[in-house]
Amino acid sequence: MLAAENIEWPDEIEALIDRLEGESAERDLTREERALLDIYETVPILESEDCLHEFWQSGIDQQRIISSFDLIGATAIVAPLNASRWCETRAEDRGDYSETEADHLATIEEELSEGLGELIDLILDFIEEELG
Repeated sequence: MLAAENIEWPDEIEALIDRLEGESAERDLTREERALLDIYETVPILESEDCLHEFWQSGIDQQRIISSFDLIGATAIVAPLNASRWCETRAEDRGDYSETEADHLATIEEELSEGLGELIDLILDFIEEELG
């Protein structure tokens, strides 16, 4: 994906993620806490060159990740993730996509990039409302 720039996490979010990562060894995280970690850990994949292809080819629990984005209200990310679900059944090499598939995926990734631009605000609102 050709994102304008990668997400720079505010200190507030970084501190919360560090705390949750530490606590996850001692206790089960709530669904809301797990969602934040899922998102934080997935964003680098979505910002990578292979973006959605890499997301669907990785060994992560894609449905849980999609649910995590949905939980915080990031529908502008959930829609492109769902629209690219067909990548899961494609060859491991993104270079094997047909021109039509590659163009379609590029369009979906543009939508995803726009959604990622709203992510920090959504997370900050979610933290305030759900984790207060």
